[in-house]
Amino acid sequence: MGRYRGPKHKLSRREGVDLFGTGGESLERRLTQPPGEHGRRPRRRESEYGIRLREKQKVKRMYGMREKQFLEFYRKAQKSPGPTGTALLQLLERRLDNVVYRLGYAKTRPQARQMVLHGHVIVDGKSVDIPSYIVSPGQVVTLDRKAFEMPDVKALTENPVPVPAWLERIDGVGQVLREPERSEMDKDINEQFIVEFYSR
Repeated sequence: MGRYRGPKHKLSRREGVDLFGTGGESLERRLTQPPGEHGRRPRRRESEYGIRLREKQKVKRMYGMREKQFLEFYRKAQKSPGPTGTALLQLLERRLDNVVYRLGYAKTRPQARQMVLHGHVIVDGKSVDIPSYIVSPGQVVTLDRKAFEMPDVKALTENPVPVPAWLERIDGVGQVLREPERSEMDKDINEQFIVEFYSR
């Protein structure tokens, strides 16, 4: 499956939010300015359809997914008990690349995805190189020895970031304790808009 290799700041500016966690003064300065030749003009009022499309695009890009894969996750969420929107976010949060990011092994989701693809992530004692792998409650996630020697990972392990309550990390070993609750996931996502977009 192909993936987007173009300028990431352009996508962040299109959605008006730092999608990839890369930050930087340049992006901060231009985040409210849409990309393109006419970007300096005020944003026009979005239609109801446009608002829902933008929310779907924002979340899809945040988690580094292509359209077909995102739709598959949505259909899986539809079959889950409870609200479809919450179930979708729970599935996205339990993607292996996102779990690696949330455990503080990587600075950004794209970096976490790269670590998974390069075979540095170990789940229950076995190397898993599929970023979309869904980690189940009870499974243990850690990195191989080579990954722990990387400068970025070393810096993060020396100054660990707090992990969400649905995860646990002790001495460099992480575990998914349970499903994340809605209050423990990104608050600036309106998952109902995504459900409405696909239900139209």
